[in-house]
Amino acid sequence: MSSARTIVRVELGERGYDVRIGRGVLAELGSGLRALTKAARVALVADERVWGLYGERVFSSLLSAGFRVSPVTVPAGEGSKSWDRAGDVLERLATAGISRDDVVVALGGGVTGDLAGFCAAVYMRGIPFVQAPTTLLAQVDSSIGGKTGVDLAAGKNLAGAFWQPLAVFADTSVLQTLSDEEWSSGLAEVAKCALLAGGESYTWLKDNAERLRAREPDCAPGAVSRAAAFKAGVVAADEREFGTRECLNYGHTFGHALERAAGYGSISHGAAVVEGMRFAAAVAEDVLGVDPGVRAAQEALFEGLGLVRPPLRADPAEISRAMRRDKKVRGGALRFVLLKAPGVWEVATVDEAVVEKRSAEWSDRAGRG
Repeated sequence: MSSARTIVRVELGERGYDVRIGRGVLAELGSGLRALTKAARVALVADERVWGLYGERVFSSLLSAGFRVSPVTVPAGEGSKSWDRAGDVLERLATAGISRDDVVVALGGGVTGDLAGFCAAVYMRGIPFVQAPTTLLAQVDSSIGGKTGVDLAAGKNLAGAFWQPLAVFADTSVLQTLSDEEWSSGLAEVAKCALLAGGESYTWLKDNAERLRAREPDCAPGAVSRAAAFKAGVVAADEREFGTRECLNYGHTFGHALERAAGYGSISHGAAVVEGMRFAAAVAEDVLGVDPGVRAAQEALFEGLGLVRPPLRADPAEISRAMRRDKKVRGGALRFVLLKAPGVWEVATVDEAVVEKRSAEWSDRAGRG
């Protein structure tokens, strides 16, 4: 599997697309994109760090395929996923003469993909874009499914649009440059997908957890392919998140609130989602009477992957307030994705008293380390 190409299809009729996974895929981006479009120009959006690592390689690939390329770089970090930065990128697209028939390429992690995708969705009322994710988190999660957006002061991803890419090019060889924190952040989403999928995906991840923790290169394509295939199936069944796709929010209600309460940048998105899944597993016992063994099995998987609790404390009252501002709130009621067993989940309304109790419990445990 180390040198093979895996293609996962996101089945959305005429808007369907391929997720190309494997080592060296970035070098094929120019020829792959040329096969999909007759566009003359590409706006290549990347953060400054990723540009230094891969920008010239992708730039050359696009030039060789006959595209005129306009680089658009932004500062690295969550701060670039903002309304102001989106406005700046849109102005730069216009100044570069990008037309409705041209293409935006998002090269980087989830911040870049969300930002560039959002700009593509609203520029001239929508132009094509391609995802070239360079982090494990983006390869298994944010690059697939068409969710784009920016953060507002009130919370993450509160301004956005569904805008599917033309294709996703996921080069697993670039994952070797990730920091340990970035790698663990991606493993959180790999774990989430396996827990929701159950079956072979869950078993495979349990069996390969230590290899992934050790970052064995030959193991990465298998993790990316399985997580991508699960997400592609969910998106194909429920593109706009009216039902099944809600499962992908497992761990995110608490996780997003924790990111806000702790201060963006204090905890990685993946680490926050892991804490969110831990929180949801406890809530599931209160609300659905789920056997504690499910929580123990989930924790064993996290431990195998090296997903330890972060040394972080946050005000439980602020976490609760942030959760009430979550997009998934309906009629003022908090709703959580709860795991009943690997592969079996349910969206449930949770009483605020339960949320406050478990928030205080989490904060106390986190404070003790």
